[in-house]
Amino acid sequence: MHPFQKRSLAYLECKASKGLEMTSPAKYTSLILNINRSIATVTLNRPSLRNSFNEVLISELTNVFEELSNNAEVRVIVLAASGISFCAGADLGWMKAMASFSYEENLADAELLAKMLNTLYRCHIPIIARVQGDAYGGGVGLAAVCDIVVASNNAHFCLSEARLGLLPATISPYVIRAMGEQASRRYFITSERFSASEAFRIGFVHVLSESDDLDMQVDRICQAILQNGSQAVAECKRLVQDFSNQAIDVKLIQDTVKRIADIRGSDEAQARMKSFLEKK
Repeated sequence: MHPFQKRSLAYLECKASKGLEMTSPAKYTSLILNINRSIATVTLNRPSLRNSFNEVLISELTNVFEELSNNAEVRVIVLAASGISFCAGADLGWMKAMASFSYEENLADAELLAKMLNTLYRCHIPIIARVQGDAYGGGVGLAAVCDIVVASNNAHFCLSEARLGLLPATISPYVIRAMGEQASRRYFITSERFSASEAFRIGFVHVLSESDDLDMQVDRICQAILQNGSQAVAECKRLVQDFSNQAIDVKLIQDTVKRIADIRGSDEAQARMKSFLEKK
């Protein structure tokens, strides 16, 4: 067994030993869902195919994140992967099928991928990407829709679409936001493979970790989030998404005024502020 596979297996076994509830194997065929107290772990589970996308995995990711969004007990979601790769992008068999699609079929197929990405991006629960191995094409997009990316220093990234005569259109809104315009322009048009340390340098990866410390780093961030108010966290996430790249005009300023007034009056904020002030 490859060392990365051993670590991924150990990760799941460690989680299971802490009282995780595993979904029925019949429910999901391409991923594993575990919930331990307030932390849900969604693990891509197509290791022999480097966790590449096909219509089944896309559908299951959409469904599981819709399900978790409605689970009031879940406060943090970790997106992980089994095997040596995080996600290799499109499955070759799926790509072969797409080659014979009509224009209308291509539109419908692309819409399913777009819906999946947006479902993750708009999920009100924070998502941490645990990137233990390489992410290519759509796999980079999958990391980009997460709020925090923790990557092994052995991982590599590649936006390889142009090499195939394609373009990363569906993932581009999220990658450009996460990576920045200049870096996106370079890696979109060159299809260069770049290291996790380079991804960290340009701000795409938030935490660069030794492979053996990956779980510790992920758990550290989970615990930091769990210390905060769940409503406040959800609103903070929405705040960044709504205001990113927006002009700072009168309308936006009034929006910020309303949001802070709304949250101050919430039961959660009142209880937390009271507790803080009484401690002081």
